[in-house]
Amino acid sequence: MSDATGRLDAAEVRAAAALVRRIADAVHLAVEVRREVLDDLLVCVLAEGHVLLEDLPGVGKTTLARTVARATGLGFARVQCTADLLPADVVGTNVFNQREDRFEFRPGPIFANVVLVDEVNRASPKTQSGLLECMQERRVTVDVVSHELARPFVVLATQNPVEFEGTYPLPEAQVDRFMARLTLGYPSAAGEAEMLRAHERGDRVGDVEPVADPTGLVQAIDAATRVHASDALRAYVVALLQRTRDDARVELGASPRAGLMLLRAAKARALLDGRDHALPDDVQALAGVVLAHRIVLAPEALDATGDQVVADALAQTPAV
Repeated sequence: MSDATGRLDAAEVRAAAALVRRIADAVHLAVEVRREVLDDLLVCVLAEGHVLLEDLPGVGKTTLARTVARATGLGFARVQCTADLLPADVVGTNVFNQREDRFEFRPGPIFANVVLVDEVNRASPKTQSGLLECMQERRVTVDVVSHELARPFVVLATQNPVEFEGTYPLPEAQVDRFMARLTLGYPSAAGEAEMLRAHERGDRVGDVEPVADPTGLVQAIDAATRVHASDALRAYVVALLQRTRDDARVELGASPRAGLMLLRAAKARALLDGRDHALPDDVQALAGVVLAHRIVLAPEALDATGDQVVADALAQTPAV
């Protein structure tokens, strides 16, 4: 239990950290993924943030999302994006019930806890916009009636960064709603050989047993919100954001929403590390995956990248 000030006690911190570690260990049984990437993904889950998995086909993006859902005991749904996908296919629609002579709402796959939006950039802008309310406000409005989404609720969206035929680039407003952008990369030679051995008889995801449940995960999420962040740490986050906005190579820097997400992620990382307080180290470790995809570069900044802008901001901004 927390004390009267709302701060976490040691037992809560240990319980939440142990829960997330059990999830990570269970995921590793079925997916070959670098530990730091998995930790960043679980930080986002703990901070109730959505994740954009941007990588080449076949590196395990979909398998990772399915495995996380199984290990956490959460409901899972997959949306395969195509050009003809409609918003109603994702969020649901009202259907006329002839027996009862009334319309009733039929929820779409977005009402699961973990929603994999596969190849999100293949959906039309109209369908992509249907995700905005879901991701920001965690509810769906259909025919002026709002429907609350499940909790926890995490969108894991994938896109291929090298194939653009038949795709629609994500607008900045959509990208800004993802807490982090992660890249899985290719596994090591030893890891890939082990993956071949483990998966040669079939998909290992079905062998993963849940090591958590929605109630326990919500408790850990609530605990992450109560991790202490000092005024100095908040000022440090703001200084980083301002540095990205002042960079001459940048047309659009990190938004206030980016700062809020960075602070939430830092608090979740602190809890994952067994601490009841966030440090500048947490902010620095997550700044790249949280901020870089939000940076819109100026047209003349031909050789720059969002990652470089964030790295320079970190190097030039002293931690208090």
